[in-house]
Amino acid sequence: MQTFLPRKNQIKLISIKKIVIVSIIASPLLLICSCGSSRHVPMGSYLLDKVNIKINDSTDTFNEQEMSAYLRQLPNHKMLWSIKFRLGIYNMSGNDSTKWWNKWARKLGEAPVIFDSTLMDTGKEQLQKAMVNRGFMGAVVETDTVRDDSKRKIQVNYILNPGQPHIINSIDYIFPDTTFRTLVLNDSASFIVKPGQSLDRNQLDLQREIITQNLRNKGYYNFVKEFITFSADTTEGSKSVDLTMTLNPPHKSNSNPVVPNHEKFMIRNVVFITDYDAAKDISLATYQALDTLVYKKITILYNNKKYLRPSVLYENCFIHPGELYKQTEVDKTYQAFSRFGILKFINIRFIPQGKIGDTSLLDAYVVLTPAKSQSMELQLEGTNSEGDLGVAASATYTHRNIAKGSETLTAKLRGAYESLSGDLDGLLHNRYMEYSLDMGLNFPKFKAPFLTERFKRRINATSELNISMSYQERPEYTRIISTAGWSYKWIYNKNRNRYVLTPIDINYVYLPESTNNFIDQIAPDNPLLRYSYEDHFIMRSAFSFYHSNKKGSSPWQKSIQNNIYTIRTNFEFAGNLLFAISNILEHRSNYREDPYKVFGIRYSQYVKLNSDFSFLHIIDSRNSLALHVGFGVGYPYGNSYVLPFEKRFYGGGANGVRGWDVRTLGPGCYPGTNSMSDFINQCGDIRFDMSLEYRTKLFWVLELGAFVDAGNIWTIHNYSNQPGGLFKFNSFYKQLAAAYGLGIRMDFSYFLLRFDLGMKAHNPASGQEHWPIIHPQWKRDSSFHFSIGYPF
Repeated sequence: MQTFLPRKNQIKLISIKKIVIVSIIASPLLLICSCGSSRHVPMGSYLLDKVNIKINDSTDTFNEQEMSAYLRQLPNHKMLWSIKFRLGIYNMSGNDSTKWWNKWARKLGEAPVIFDSTLMDTGKEQLQKAMVNRGFMGAVVETDTVRDDSKRKIQVNYILNPGQPHIINSIDYIFPDTTFRTLVLNDSASFIVKPGQSLDRNQLDLQREIITQNLRNKGYYNFVKEFITFSADTTEGSKSVDLTMTLNPPHKSNSNPVVPNHEKFMIRNVVFITDYDAAKDISLATYQALDTLVYKKITILYNNKKYLRPSVLYENCFIHPGELYKQTEVDKTYQAFSRFGILKFINIRFIPQGKIGDTSLLDAYVVLTPAKSQSMELQLEGTNSEGDLGVAASATYTHRNIAKGSETLTAKLRGAYESLSGDLDGLLHNRYMEYSLDMGLNFPKFKAPFLTERFKRRINATSELNISMSYQERPEYTRIISTAGWSYKWIYNKNRNRYVLTPIDINYVYLPESTNNFIDQIAPDNPLLRYSYEDHFIMRSAFSFYHSNKKGSSPWQKSIQNNIYTIRTNFEFAGNLLFAISNILEHRSNYREDPYKVFGIRYSQYVKLNSDFSFLHIIDSRNSLALHVGFGVGYPYGNSYVLPFEKRFYGGGANGVRGWDVRTLGPGCYPGTNSMSDFINQCGDIRFDMSLEYRTKLFWVLELGAFVDAGNIWTIHNYSNQPGGLFKFNSFYKQLAAAYGLGIRMDFSYFLLRFDLGMKAHNPASGQEHWPIIHPQWKRDSSFHFSIGYPF
C-alpha cells in the first residue's frame, strides 16, 4: 500500500531530511568549536579574533589578500571561512600539559593567537612600506581595535590610505662608457620600467635583474645587479618623477685602486671531470696521471672507468672554447645533463685564467658524479576480487647506461594468478592467469633521421622506445595483447611547458583460442562488447601538450603565486596511413561493410581530442579553491564506425563526477542499472565535466575537501545498444549529472592518499530518481572513492 502526502507535507519532510543530514555532518565540527575559544587565553590578554583590512584606493592597485601577507600577526586559521577547527581541537585539552590527552590535543591543534600591540605596530609599518615601494610615497596606515571584554576577544582594523602614486616622467641612463650604453640600450625592448608608470621599487629591482641577465649572456661573467642603481628626482608638491639609472664601474680595492671597466670573459678550456672525487683540487696539472682525452676542443679527464662516450659529453655541452661566456648556455648544459639517469650530481665551475688583450679568460670545469648503473626491484601482490583470491609477482630490472650514453633500459616481468571459483578445483581449471613483459629504452637525445644536429640540440628532447606483451588465459578464452611505440619528450621554460610527440604507437590484440560460441554468448547483438574480445589492430600517432604558470614565467619572477593554472591537451589520430595504402593497393567503394584489414584484422580509424583546464586559487597557507573543466571528443570514420573500447570516454569515478562509481554514468540518459553487465555500454565519444573543490588543512597530515561535480558522456552516433546516449545540442545540458560530497586527504608530501564520499544531486538516467538531492538514499545515491593524488 502506498501513501501519498499533500505537497505541503512533502516539503516539510524534505526539509526535515535536509536538517538531519546537515546535522550529522556538522555535529562533529560544532562539538569541537563549541569549546570556548578563549579557554587558554591568559587573564588580561585578548584572543586575536579578526583582522580586517580596508583600502581606500581609487587606483585599484592593492587588494586585501595581497596586503595581508605583510602583517606580522593573523588570527587562528579558519576552515570554510568561519570555523577555527584547529583552535577548537587545542581548546579540548586541559590545563595539565603533562597528560597524554592534553599533549595530543595541543599537538594536533593550534594555540590561540594572543593579541600583541607591538606586532600590530610592526604590521602597520610593513603595510606602509609596501605601499611606498609601489610608488605611493604619501601612504598612511591607521589602526583601530574593537575589544570584547566578556569573551576576551579583540578585532584589529587596518585602514590603508595610499593616496596618489608618483609617476615616472622621464628616464635617463648613465654608463661608464659608450660600449655599455650600446649593449644595454640595444635590449631596451625587454625593459619593464617605462615613463608613465608608477615608481614601483619592485619593478625597478626586476629591471636590474633583466639587465644583469642580458649582460651575463654577452660575456660579462662577473656582473651582478648591485652594479645598477636608480635615483629619483622629485619636485615638492608634484607627483612627477625624473628617474636616473646608473650602471656603476667595478668597486675599488686595495690591490686595484684604479677602477677598470667591467670585464668581458671568453671560454678558454672546457674540462670534463667524470668523478667528483678527483675534483678536490681543480687544476690541469693535478690530472696528469689521469686518462686524458681531447675531443673536439674539450678535455675529458677519466679518473674512473669510461662510462660515458666523449661524443655524448660534447653533444650535451653548450659551453665551447673560444666563445664568450653566456649564462643561458650554462643553464642549457645543466638541463641537458639533468636528463642523464647515470649521473647523480652535475656541477659547473668557472676559474679565471688571465687575459688576451682586453678579454679575460675562463676555464670551465664540468664535474660529474655517477650514480649506480644497475638496479633490481622485486614486488609481491595479493588480490581479492569479490572473494576470488589471487597472487602476483613482478621483477623490474633497470640499467641506466646500457650503451655508455646514459641510455636507460627498463624491463619488467610480471606473473599473476587468480582462482575464479574459490574452491580447490579452481586452482587447476577455473582460474585466470597472466604473464606480461614490459620493456622500455630511453635515449637522452632526439633520435631521428634527416634532422640536423643543431636542431636536435636546440630541442633537447629524450627519445623513448616502449614494447610490451601480455598473455592472458581464462577458461573462456586466451588473449595476447601487444604494444609498441616510439615517442619524444621535451620541456621548455623550466618545466612549465612539456611536450610529448608519438609518431607511431601500435596496439595489437589477438585471441588464438576461445570456447565455442563464446563471443556469441556474451554479446550476440553488442558490437562494443564483441570488439573487446575480437582481434583488433590500432596504429596511431599523438601529440600532447602541458602548460602551467607555476613559479613565474621568468627566472627573476620570485613572488609567491596565489593563482596557478594548468592546461593539458592531447590529440591523436589512427589508421590514416593504413587507409591510404589500402586505398592505393585495393580500392573498395563500401569499406564499411567490407572493411580493409591488416594481418587479417580490421584496423581502427579515428581522431580524438582531449583537453583539461585546472585553476588553483590559494586563499592562504591553509585554504585553497580549485576549479576544473574538461572536454573531449573522439570521432570514428573511414574504416571504423565505433571508437575502440579503450579509446572511449567514461563517466564517474574518483576523477570524474564522484557521485557515481567508475563507468556507471551515462552516456546521456542511458539507464544503466547493473554495473557488472552495463559497464561495457557506459562509455561514449564525447565527455564534458567540471568540478569546484574547496581544500583546507586540518591537522597533522589530514586535509578536508568539499566538492561539487557536474558532467556526463555522450555518443557521436545513435547506437542501438546505448539508447539515450546520442549528443544533441538542444538537450545535452539537461543530461548533465551533478554530485556533491566531502573528502579526507592524507598529505605525506611525496604522495597524497584521497578518500572521497560523493552523493548524487541530479541523475539524468531515464527511469531513475532525477533529483536525489531532494530524496537522498544512502545506498542508492552515495559512492566512495579511494585514490592517489588530487583529482585535478
